[in-house]
Amino acid sequence: MPWTEADLLAFLAEHDIPVSLHRHPPLRTVEESQALRGAQPGTHCKNMFLKSKKGELVLVTCEESRQIRIRDLEKAIGARKLSFASAERLMEHLGVSPGAVTPLAVLNDTDRAVRVILDAQMMQADVLNCHPLHNEATVAMSTSNLMRIFALTGHSPETVDFDALEAAALAA
Repeated sequence: MPWTEADLLAFLAEHDIPVSLHRHPPLRTVEESQALRGAQPGTHCKNMFLKSKKGELVLVTCEESRQIRIRDLEKAIGARKLSFASAERLMEHLGVSPGAVTPLAVLNDTDRAVRVILDAQMMQADVLNCHPLHNEATVAMSTSNLMRIFALTGHSPETVDFDALEAAALAA
């Protein structure tokens, strides 16, 4: 069974990872989030769950306003023919549904089949906001604590210069 919010919060407490939890109506898009969140501080995440032609699974987490082309991302991470993975694959590997993708879903990737790609500039923020395994709340935590979660789950995220990716997309 996939982790629940209660499982997540218990894990965070067990590992002394402080968070702030903000409840809200279900949010499925960045636009919905921006319209409802008000002045909630911190950087807000956008996530994409992708698969390559060879079946590699990739979770990309970047700052919510990023405009990038998947072809530029492919070159940056050495992947070929990335496309959005199916809702079934998303549930199977990360235990979440579309609209609730989050870097915290690595808790469900116990076999570490998912490659994690992070926006290098986003990771310089003090506070990150993401879904707590569903889209009816937002959890805020420090970037260093997100990195602790990756370490605790055995994931080794890669950082990519998303400023350069965005510049390439805008120049095209």
